[in-house]
Amino acid sequence: MERELLERLLVGNDEASVAALAALRCGGSYEVWDGTTSAEPLALAYGRRLRHTRRRRIETVNLVRAVELLGRHQQPVRLGQIRAADGSWIFMLFLTEDNSGVIACTGVRRTRV
Repeated sequence: MERELLERLLVGNDEASVAALAALRCGGSYEVWDGTTSAEPLALAYGRRLRHTRRRRIETVNLVRAVELLGRHQQPVRLGQIRAADGSWIFMLFLTEDNSGVIACTGVRRTRV
């Protein structure tokens, strides 16, 4: 996927989409993987991730909403990721099968080890 197309898709007004777009425009790297997966197992996996990040007090944006949206989505999902240039955030993108829209976007602050 071309960077410009991804920028056009990140038009949402939720905090994660705004931050992911800013990270992309500030030189962040990105990848959109080939193939799709069912939304249901993604909702379950990201529900577990939500509980984990809450227990560890890891900062996230829009993770609760992403889990809700994936739980309701009935079509295949394509995955993408944006990494902030400074490595401080990773954003997961859940795209429609045909790459025509963003179903959900969530971000997690990277902790330094």
